[in-house]
Amino acid sequence: MKRKKAEPIDNILARYLRHIGLETPLNQYRLINAWALVVGENIAKKTKDIYIKNQTLCVSLQSPALRSDLQMKRQTLIARLNATVGTQVIVDIHFT
Repeated sequence: MKRKKAEPIDNILARYLRHIGLETPLNQYRLINAWALVVGENIAKKTKDIYIKNQTLCVSLQSPALRSDLQMKRQTLIARLNATVGTQVIVDIHFT
């Protein structure tokens, strides 16, 4: 019996998740969990609700000053969050 070319299990699992439609929800979950890592623990404590809708990360903040500061860093945050997940999950962030 001839062996076929071996393929890493992570490639097989990623292809399976994509096939059954769970790749996007899994990546969204990973991105939301990466929020505290990317912005830091102090800022993460000041956020209430974080969810993704139509490739936009929606974040509720308690402080208007913090909202203004994060608004200026929006593009950097988008790039760092997507890089943490390893794929483009979001294209914008909306702070409320």
